[in-house]
Parts: sequence; structure tokens; C-alpha cells
Amino acid sequence: MKKNILIVGGFLKTRALISSFLNKGYSVSVINENYKDCIELSQIDKLTVIHGDGTKPFVLEDANASSFDIVIALTQKDCDNLVICQLCKKKFHIKRTIAVINDPKKTDFFYKLGVDSVVCATNTITAIIEHQALLDEMAMLTPIAEGRVSIAEVRITASSPVIGKKLWEINLPKDVIIGCILHDNQNYIPRGDTRIFEGDIIIMISSSTQELAAIAQLTGR
Repeated sequence: MKKNILIVGGFLKTRALISSFLNKGYSVSVINENYKDCIELSQIDKLTVIHGDGTKPFVLEDANASSFDIVIALTQKDCDNLVICQLCKKKFHIKRTIAVINDPKKTDFFYKLGVDSVVCATNTITAIIEHQALLDEMAMLTPIAEGRVSIAEVRITASSPVIGKKLWEINLPKDVIIGCILHDNQNYIPRGDTRIFEGDIIIMISSSTQELAAIAQLTGR
């Protein structure tokens, strides 16, 4: 399913994300209050660029924010990123909000205020790209326990290395549990000898530190 992604702020990180998302076939728009950055970003094919302050509701409205599936707040100010995510969630009803922060001590605070994903700027930006709901293999990822635990749906495609394998043959991280498998419109509680088939949807419970490794193991990406 094609995703509509809105990125607010940033420049170098924004360019990295834009390239990845466009290559995946996503529709991407950017809001940036730096006019020169907007001019340069506008040279990217298939990218929509809006000049303005993304913390202002009227700018988000002009960008038709309610039409997006995901917003990523990438400004240099943590407080602005929080405002952007809250506006997009509460006023424009965007399902997934992601904030990049400079101070890792604010992580729990952001989660408590409703931000779906919080990424510290000291971490690699690819953590955003590979995170919940941004991969085609994942239909949904829901953080619980203030983001420390995640429940994800992982789609098994034709390129997955685990097709035909039994669960006990898959080297998943220790903090990962396969809670359910959806196969041919039927739900199964798996055992160690349960095999994985193309088209299966794996319901995975994991710690937030192990989710990406587990997804990579299941999807081969």
C-alpha cells in the first residue's frame, strides 16, 4: 500500500529520507521554513515542497496534513518537533507521528504525550527508515509500555529467507516472541515446529531494541 509521508524541517537528514522513501514508491511532501533549503529541495523530482513553519496549524492545513499517513518532525528544536507531532495527531488525525530529538532524556516524555516513535538525533537516521509502518513488510507496529515493547505485523514476502522453515530453525533475538500467525485467513498460535509460508502475517512481540533485528531476520532486509 502506498504511503503518504510528510517531513517537517531538517535538510541533510531530510534529503536522506526523501531518497529512501521515493525509491520505495512513497508519496513525499516536505515543509521547511528555510527558503533556500526549499529551493534546493524543490529540484528533487516527484517531491512536493511547502515553504513555512510546520508548527503553525495554518501551514499544516495548507499542506493538506490530514491526507498523510505518517509525519516525521525533523526540526532542530525538540519542543517544535513535539508541537508538530501533537498537532498532526490531534488536529489532523495523522496515524503515525515520529519525532527526532536531541536530548535522549526527553524520550519517555514524548511517548507520554502521544508521539508514536521517538528517535534520538545521535542515533543513525536509518532507524527511522526501517522503523514501524515504514517498511512494506510491516502492516502495523504498536509501541506499548511507553515504547519499550512493540507489537508488529510482519508480512512474509517471496524474498523472505524464512519461507519453509520451522520456527525453531529461525535465529530470532532472545527478546522476541511469535504470538500468532495468520495463514490463509486463519489464525494460528504457533509452536516450535510450525512452518512459515509466503503470504503469512507474523504477529511479533518484542522489546524496542530487538524489533529491527527480528524484522531483518524474517524479511531478509
